Amino acid sequence: MMTARVSSASLIERLPAVRGELIEGAAMAPLTWFRVGGPAEVLFRPVDADDLAAFLAGTPADIPVMVVGVGSNLLVRDGGVAGVVIRLGKAFMFSEALDGFRVRAGTAALDVAVARTAQEAGIAGLEFYRGIPGSIGGALRMNGGAYERETKDVLIEAVAYDRQGKRHVLSNTDMRYTYRHCGASEELIFVEALYQGHAGDKVEILARMDEITAKREASQPIRTRTGGSTFKNPEGHKSWQLIDAAGGRGLRRGGAQVSELHCNFLINTGDASATDIEDLGEEVRARVKAKSGVTLDWEIKRIGERP
Repeated sequence: MMTARVSSASLIERLPAVRGELIEGAAMAPLTWFRVGGPAEVLFRPVDADDLAAFLAGTPADIPVMVVGVGSNLLVRDGGVAGVVIRLGKAFMFSEALDGFRVRAGTAALDVAVARTAQEAGIAGLEFYRGIPGSIGGALRMNGGAYERETKDVLIEAVAYDRQGKRHVLSNTDMRYTYRHCGASEELIFVEALYQGHAGDKVEILARMDEITAKREASQPIRTRTGGSTFKNPEGHKSWQLIDAAGGRGLRRGGAQVSELHCNFLINTGDASATDIEDLGEEVRARVKAKSGVTLDWEIKRIGERP
């Protein structure tokens, strides 16, 4: 659904004073792995959780607000994003090991950083995060997983703020996780996560992480302009196999291409628009539906407006 856009001047005037940055017409393409898409009407970079809470409490309810992470699984449409886009920065990038084989992390921390923190502390169970591109916020929001493990298997609780700036602590049960889905309110902005691991040998944990890295590099186009997995795996199927069977491998639309290496990845070959990428994804979905009768659901989050 598209959201009505107001002029940047009137929007800025309606926003509360902050200690962080408010940037009008901020380019979003450099903030995504696809390197495509239009600008954010306003981009907000809070300096800490208190700054975020005060901003949310003081922002009128009719102004759209959304948060983005490192853009690894995000497609920003060419028409840009109305309202305010929030991007969490340095204060939210921490990752630390705690007693009881636990790890606490800010939601701007990279998944791989959390896996590394656990490994260095001899905490096993979080190695799978080495195989997920992106940050902890995205993993919380979509029950990120890889190599037979998911966020729901290790999360104790998450801290979030609502649109009124109120702080919430959600248990694993409160997140209402299913496959690649979080049932917690979409308005919540996660800022912190607490994980439970178990005792492990540092060398063995590192070996498992290295194995995951090798598998990713051999099977996924990680050195191209791409996102994470494009489509969720339908129950009883693997998306890449359905796409391959439908003739999708290598398929092109403008500057966008279905990866030859792993056809559940779309690639910006250099001059793709967000529209190219999204339309190619829809063509893939149509081909799979016609071939197998299976409907693929997008895993990549798409935001903003088409031009």
